Order: sequence, then C-alpha cells, then structure tokens
Amino acid sequence: MEYSFESLQRQLHHLRMSETSKELPAVLRKAESHSWTYQEFLRELLTYEERRREEKMIEKHLKWAKFPYQKSLQEFDLKELPSLSERQLKQLQELFWLDESFNLIFLGPPGVGKTHMAIGLGLEAIHQGHHVSFVSMGELVPLLKSEEYLRKSQLKMKRIREADLIIIDDLMYMAMDQNETNLFFHLINHLYERSSIILTSNKGPEEWGELLGDQGIATAILDRLLHRSEVLHFNGNSHRIKYRKSLFQAKSVQS
Repeated sequence: MEYSFESLQRQLHHLRMSETSKELPAVLRKAESHSWTYQEFLRELLTYEERRREEKMIEKHLKWAKFPYQKSLQEFDLKELPSLSERQLKQLQELFWLDESFNLIFLGPPGVGKTHMAIGLGLEAIHQGHHVSFVSMGELVPLLKSEEYLRKSQLKMKRIREADLIIIDDLMYMAMDQNETNLFFHLINHLYERSSIILTSNKGPEEWGELLGDQGIATAILDRLLHRSEVLHFNGNSHRIKYRKSLFQAKSVQS
C-alpha cells in the first residue's frame, strides 16, 4: 500500500503530532542525505516531537505563571547579596525545597533583589516541569474577595491553588481588614504542605500581626508558613536607585 506525503502528514496531525507533521519534509531530506536507517529516521522524528512538546509546555506554563518580567538566576549578582553564598544559591536552584514543600521567605527593603530571586527560582521550577503561579499581594486580595462571584477570579485562584509553587510578592505591604485576613488564612491553610510558597516582604514577621489586624490569625498564618521554611534576609541599597536612569544624564550624553 502506498501512502502519499500529504496522507502521512494528516496521520501525524491526527495523532496530535502536528509539529512533527510540519517538520516532516525537512526530516525526510535529512534522512535521504545521510542515508539513515528506519530506526534512525524514527528516532529523529520522535526526538523532535518530544522536544517541541516540552518547549510548548514551558511556553504555556510561563504564560500561566503571570510573571511581571523574566529574569533568570544567572542574571542575579551575588555580590549584591553577601548574606547568600554561591553554594546556597546552587542549593536553591536544585529545588529540593520544592520537592519537600518547603517555603522560602525573602525579607528586606525595596529594590534589593527579592522579586528577582523569586522569579528566577520560578523560571527554574518551570523548566524543571513544575507549575508556578506569581501574584502580588495587591492582586491577590481582590482575587480572594471576588472569587465567590467572578468567573475570572475563580479561574485565577484555581491555578494558584493547583500550582506547585506560588510566589506572593510584596506581602504585608498594607494593612488588611478582618474579611481579607480570613480569606488569606484559608488560602495559606489550603496550600499548607501541598505546595511551596515564596513570599517577599519588606516587613518582618513580627510586624505581620499588626497589619493583619488579628494576632490569633497572624499566629496561625505564621505557624503554617514558618513550619517548613527558610528565611533569607536581603540587605543593602536599592538596585533601582543604584542603577537608576537619569533623564538629565541621558540628555547630557546626547548633547
């Protein structure tokens, strides 16, 4: 039985191998020029399909993560963070803490690299096959409050709850009322020992009780967050101020 080239492509597409279907002409030409065996040809096709599926999965997970920007750990200057050694950074990159559902809490003033480090670890997790969700506290509170009646909020919260790693940025940047505190507690309670959480905050845990407005709930939240966690203190001057761009400097260079 003879098969036309187009019918082979249709079959590949039917088998949900659309990427391989598109690449088939190039692979066939390569096979002919290198006199591949059937086994070599098949291996090349399957390897290509596997690689493209992995790339598309990473693209999808990056889209779902909702990072405000993408900065890798390779771009992080450890000289700016003397409290973290190169060995410790490598340990974080290995993601053993994620496999064990440990939390990471990054504390320090604004602009010292807390969010950069969190996003870098989030990117690493995605490339290692994990689901990641990034949300700022300013976004999270309205989502929690509107989840009951807004479909969009329900979908976003579903992804957050199902993620392997949740990054909550700018925790406790402002005071919360009783309802907001209760909703936040229920989220943390749901995630407890199911997922890993990275928190960034410019306020220490000792200040959270006042901002949450309820010392009892604050204690319960802290208990769940700190039970299995590593706290990293980011010190130093703001990178944004140190590397800020000046309008007048730019104009003087041009002139």
